[in-house]
Order: sequence, then structure tokens, then C-alpha cells
Amino acid sequence: MSLIEPNAPSNTVVEMNQIVLPQHTNALGTAFGGTIMSWVDICAALCAQRHCRRAVVTASMDQLDFVMPVRQGQMVNLRGMVNFVGRTSMEVGVRVEAEDMLTGLRVHAASAYLTFVALDGEGKPCAVRALAPETGLEKQRCEEAQARRQQRLDLAAQRKRIAARHAP
Repeated sequence: MSLIEPNAPSNTVVEMNQIVLPQHTNALGTAFGGTIMSWVDICAALCAQRHCRRAVVTASMDQLDFVMPVRQGQMVNLRGMVNFVGRTSMEVGVRVEAEDMLTGLRVHAASAYLTFVALDGEGKPCAVRALAPETGLEKQRCEEAQARRQQRLDLAAQRKRIAARHAP
């Protein structure tokens, strides 16, 4: 497939599994949020690279919501997919589930949205191929991602205005 041709979100899916070991946990025996965040970032980066076939860097992580604690000995299942593509950036959604290895019970533990920027050989942002949502759910995720992108852009503009007012 040529990098010029649009790519379906289903082609960007990455699934990862991690076991929660003692070094990943706090005094309560639950995984450190930063450890989960790191795994989410890795999963999302792989999705973005799978889409654009280029080096990528994390531009932002937002809406990282911890729903349930993840306990030592549980397996963490991460599933990510590219939701939206701009000119040089991509939004990736990651869902985290904790699985009890003795019962097989899986619970939603966390979710996050991350933005990545594709880089050329000189480390500069470069254009990425389009995303072509195929299913109704993929189209819905793309529309919701566009709305989140606009919110991020609006917030960045607001921060820039505030910084300009406080500049010496």
C-alpha cells in the first residue's frame, strides 16, 4: 500500500499486554499511574507509526481517565487505534483493561487520547497520509476526535493570548 493512499483505522490497531509486577506498584499494591501512562504512550506511538510509517513524537496526552485500580499480578491489556489525522498530526485513542489471570475477568481500567506528530528524516514535522474511516464506529470516533482537536487548538490559542498579556 502506498503511503499516499488513505489508511483505514483498523490497519492502525495495536494490542499490548503487560503484567503488573511489584516494581510497578505503590504501597497499596496497585499500579502507579505513571507506569500505566508510559504503557499507554508506547501503545499509542506504535499505532501512529503503523499509520504513517515514520518516526513520531508525543505532542500531548489528554483525557487520561483512571476508572479502576490495576492490581499487582493482573495483566494489563492495552488496545489503541488512530482516530483522526490532520496534516502532520494524529490522534490515537487507547483503552486499558485489567485482567484477573485466575478468573479471566476483565474490567475497564483507563482510557486516554494522545496526539502524535510525524517527523521527516531531519526531525521536522511532515505530512501524513489521510485516514479513511470505514465503519460507523470509526466515523463516529473520527468526528469526536475532530471536536477534541478543535478544543485543543482553542485552548492553545487562549494560552498564547494569556502569555502575551503577561510578557514583559
